[in-house]
Amino acid sequence: MEDPDDARAATGLPATRRRVVVLAGPSGSGKSRLADRVHAARGWPVFRLDDFYRDEDDPAMPRQADLGIVDWDHPDSWDAERALAALRDLLDTGRAELPVYDISRSRAVGTHEVTARPDDLVLAEGIFAAEVVGRLDAEGMLHSAWCVHHRPAVTFVRRLLRDLRERRKPPTVLLRRGWGLMREEPGIVARQTALGAVGSRASAVERDLLG
Repeated sequence: MEDPDDARAATGLPATRRRVVVLAGPSGSGKSRLADRVHAARGWPVFRLDDFYRDEDDPAMPRQADLGIVDWDHPDSWDAERALAALRDLLDTGRAELPVYDISRSRAVGTHEVTARPDDLVLAEGIFAAEVVGRLDAEGMLHSAWCVHHRPAVTFVRRLLRDLRERRKPPTVLLRRGWGLMREEPGIVARQTALGAVGSRASAVERDLLG
């Protein structure tokens, strides 16, 4: 049987693939802050999975039947295939072109390049990150996967303050969505851990990654 590393080398790819640290968790749980702290300490690149949200007018966008509006909390509002393709590029070549998504405008508004050194881990964070843990693992891309969470009331306050500061949506929408997410948070955490992410506080994940 052919050695997988030999097979990769024959294609011109590095024999040892970089790997991904998945930082999943509910919106507002501290994933982005955690990724930024680890990046500052180690220099590992941060891959913002939420930048792969679909544009609001994408026909594939799921909608809430009762309200007729986009369901931004449904995994199908996020383009997993494009995100995985870009992750493969980054792991195999050390660079990838990623979208820049403007949440207030509900669409991608540009692109930017992310690079990785040969020995880097890639910090992939986003609210739907757990959805691809199994595929990353099957393709040999996964280092570890975490579901970062806190008490739902704490997450609610953090999320609301962030979203108001960044003017992501009108305040009434943010309050209604935030209240719903707070009630749903235990189920969100349960789903993401069932998909393979280990539930943990951000501080514990940081200690684990930085030693």
